[in-house]
Amino acid sequence: MFTGIIETIATITDIAHDGSNVHFTIESTLAGELKIDQSVAHNGVCLTVVAISGMTYKVTAVAETLEKTSLRHWRTGDKINLERALKLGDRLDGHFVQGHVDTTGKCIEKQTLEGSWLFRFRFPEKYAALIIEKGSICVNGVSLTAFNIGQNEFTVTIIPYTFTHTTFNTIEKDSVVNLEFDVLGKYLLRSREV
Repeated sequence: MFTGIIETIATITDIAHDGSNVHFTIESTLAGELKIDQSVAHNGVCLTVVAISGMTYKVTAVAETLEKTSLRHWRTGDKINLERALKLGDRLDGHFVQGHVDTTGKCIEKQTLEGSWLFRFRFPEKYAALIIEKGSICVNGVSLTAFNIGQNEFTVTIIPYTFTHTTFNTIEKDSVVNLEFDVLGKYLLRSREV
């Protein structure tokens, strides 16, 4: 369980293919604080630490994860958002995030405003019921408030701190991002179906 409050930005230093799996080596200031088998959100994707060496650690993504997330587009040198799992008793500054990405979205608009940035994203229409006006959305692991909701689009506004301290400063038009819709909305929708 995560909150969508990013701790640090890390760098992908190596990518190795192993059958249908992909091993990512990540360089981060958090590496020395991690433990084997620990869960860390990488651009919103919960991955398990499988090896640690100095300032780097390794995680493995299986075919299902690669298919449903932006990890299949990652390249050596890419910057990613990191968040360690929530500890019992911590403040919940964002919203409940599972690290289970629902789908990817595409940036269709980026505007630089006076002191903030506006991003508009498009996503597969089958997820339309999972997002509401002024509801929570997790974009590349960042907890945000969605507005101007359309059938398959939404907008977020980014403050300078978030723009500087996350990878939002690397997102441009046509960038692919990970989206996790609010888990509470998923349960409500499911309860209506059964």
